[in-house]
Amino acid sequence: MALIPTHRPRRNRKSEVIRNMVQETTLSVHDFIYPVFLIEGENKTIEVTSMPGIQRFTADRLLDEIGACVDLGIKSFAPFPSIDDRLKDRLAQESHNPDGLYTRTIAQIKKAFPDVVIMSDVAMDPYSSDGHDGIVDPDSGEILNDATLEVLGQMALAQARAGADIIGPSDMMDGRVAWIRDVLDRNAFSHVSIMSYTAKYASAFYGPFRDALGSAPKKGDKKSYQMNPANRREALRELALDEQEGADMVMIKPALSYLDVIREVRNHTQLPVTAYNVSGEYAMVKAAAQNGWVDGERTMMEVLMSIKRAGADAILTYFAKEAAAVLRRG
Repeated sequence: MALIPTHRPRRNRKSEVIRNMVQETTLSVHDFIYPVFLIEGENKTIEVTSMPGIQRFTADRLLDEIGACVDLGIKSFAPFPSIDDRLKDRLAQESHNPDGLYTRTIAQIKKAFPDVVIMSDVAMDPYSSDGHDGIVDPDSGEILNDATLEVLGQMALAQARAGADIIGPSDMMDGRVAWIRDVLDRNAFSHVSIMSYTAKYASAFYGPFRDALGSAPKKGDKKSYQMNPANRREALRELALDEQEGADMVMIKPALSYLDVIREVRNHTQLPVTAYNVSGEYAMVKAAAQNGWVDGERTMMEVLMSIKRAGADAILTYFAKEAAAVLRRG
């Protein structure tokens, strides 16, 4: 006589109602931060060819896009600027121009939509003639960590003055969270949060993003400051430092190939943990869907669920608008 099992996990899967009842992880539109690309000009959008469905917007058209997203329930946005090469220099001085494209647009967004949250980007690469996140020594080619902090502080302050709610240092310079926190606090912006890119890896998944902004390094790579993809324990060291220096939230970037790091960080902090579902991860799903190799919508939602399940409280994702529409349909 065959042994009849007494433990039957399938009983908790036998109907949709029961499956929903015992579901451990849920996705909500409130989990999403939508990265958007900004260009100079008026009444213009330009497709990012390596990211199907994603466009670069002039400020006026970006306001329209944000309005459409707000209607879907998305309330958090992370703008990234594509800066004219003529405005770039080795010290990224345009990054803290109070009348520059980025700061002007942040102010416009907050005026039109005072209740949305703007997470800004603090790194030199969009504004640097070298394409690096720090100042490059012209003789040695070394990225000068401490000199870069001065620029990052000026950038963060300009963004806070424009109305940014959350400052996002994405540069991976040592000590930048403490430096930026001090600059903000001394200038009466103690209410402005810092979401640190705590573990930002030197990943191959950033290619489409760099295409969108024209921000790839002119020489060398970013391996001396972004983390080695082989390392997990190192993320906990970065986490401990960011906590000590005053970060309000921490981020893992990329997300999909670093789910173990998201979980490791989640297990070691009480701070909110975010993850960046980056451009290459988005592009892979889109390319596979366009070729009929995967169901694009189901794959999108599974990817986002996996990031949330790994421990992320919030997700920066180019899927935000599409996913919000799927969640609204129920």
